[in-house]
Amino acid sequence: EVQLVESGGGLVQAGGPLRLSCVASGFTFDDYAIGWFRQAPGKEREAVSWIHDSDGRTIYTHSARGRFAISRDKAKNIVYLQMNSLKPEDTAVYYCALDNVHDSSWDRYELYDYWGQGTQVTVSS
Repeated sequence: EVQLVESGGGLVQAGGPLRLSCVASGFTFDDYAIGWFRQAPGKEREAVSWIHDSDGRTIYTHSARGRFAISRDKAKNIVYLQMNSLKPEDTAVYYCALDNVHDSSWDRYELYDYWGQGTQVTVSS
């Protein structure tokens, strides 16, 4: 059974950093990617960033580029999302998702079958 567990969320002041972690287990894919998504109250789930396991290719949305950094520890099956210069509009529940999703469709959340439970990020102004 595939399991994804996020951690690292919390309350932070605007301008501060947070690092989210996503621990993946129970999967047997040889070719997969992990995406970070977020969902604010009353809004649709949106993509934040993506990393492919095989070669470490990364993608960011416009709002994340330059402030967030996604990385992975292949040996431990952990993907990190380092978030810097946080803004109140970054407040949301952050989810990691895993599947064999290629970079051309990375931001389509409906293509991911496996999701974590989410971790709340709240940025105060």
